[in-house]
Amino acid sequence: MKKQAVHRQYNFPDADLYLQCIERIKYAKRDIKQFEKYGYQLERLKQFHNMCEKFRQLPDDDELVGDQMLTTEKKYTAAEKLKSAIRSIMTRVAIKFNNRSGRYRKFGTAKMGDMTDAQLLFCGRRVVRVARQQIDFLADVGINENAIKRVSDACSVFETALNIQQDKVADRDIAVERRIQQGNKLYQELVVLCNIGKDIWAEVDPVKYENYTIYESNNDQKIARKEREKNES
Repeated sequence: MKKQAVHRQYNFPDADLYLQCIERIKYAKRDIKQFEKYGYQLERLKQFHNMCEKFRQLPDDDELVGDQMLTTEKKYTAAEKLKSAIRSIMTRVAIKFNNRSGRYRKFGTAKMGDMTDAQLLFCGRRVVRVARQQIDFLADVGINENAIKRVSDACSVFETALNIQQDKVADRDIAVERRIQQGNKLYQELVVLCNIGKDIWAEVDPVKYENYTIYESNNDQKIARKEREKNES
């Protein structure tokens, strides 16, 4: 069964979530006596703060994408070296045999530029295998074990680069899922804290009530901040 995708429960950036959590923790510390009447103790507030710090230290998607791009570039470089080694073999094969002949076609290098990574890797291995089978016929055009080994080595380097790149893709998927899960936990705790805070001040102090409003965007936060500053001045 396919694993169900994890979705964010909040619709603003992770950085905003972190800042909103830290700001509300500050207000809750100020109002801790009232919070304790709801069973929300200082220890729980400290645990919430620790969760925030762990969340802040998680790598963000820019870091993960950067790592993935570096491994992808290395894979492309390895692919080009493999293609170059294959072309060197096929240039010699074309000299010996017509490029429409069965012996040429047996190498299976047609439309190499359009091949997927997996197809290119299989192509390289096939070139090595077929070249060794026909090495006696191709010796006079310069195909020897060294030329074949160049393709074989290029296959190994490309396969390694491909595996590393795929691992980085998987690592990113796992890290993104972990970040979403941790973010959702923070958001859930933020909602609990803010609901308590609003209930405390609903009939008492509108400014402090506003302290516990969760904003959906930076613009909302800026407007609220200006309003607070105006009220406090």
